[in-house]
Amino acid sequence: MKTVNVVAAVIRCKDKILATQRGYGEFKGGWEFPGGKMEPGEQPQEALKREIQEELNTEIQVHDLISMVEYDYPTFHLTMGCYWCSIVHGKLELLEHEAARWLKADELYNVAWLPADLEVIKKIKEKF
Repeated sequence: MKTVNVVAAVIRCKDKILATQRGYGEFKGGWEFPGGKMEPGEQPQEALKREIQEELNTEIQVHDLISMVEYDYPTFHLTMGCYWCSIVHGKLELLEHEAARWLKADELYNVAWLPADLEVIKKIKEKF
């Protein structure tokens, strides 16, 4: 089975976390933490900054690792590093997503998360 290595940004602003809805691909319409595939030789933090700039036209600061998620989808194995992040500069323009929502801790289950991202919610609730 093919392995896909990605990074995801759990962007926190005060008491809310950003969730984005995929606008393309196999999981279109599902909710996720923004991010994407790492390029060969790229460090996770560099990949995350690049992906958020490309997807949301926003500069972020990458903080601590929340968790590493290993998840088997039907056609591939996902390895996802999830990091706490904060906005440095930008307006969060949705360049690749259908929608975005800022969620409080008690609202985290109000969207239909993709399975791998759902794994992260448990860790976030512990530290939120």
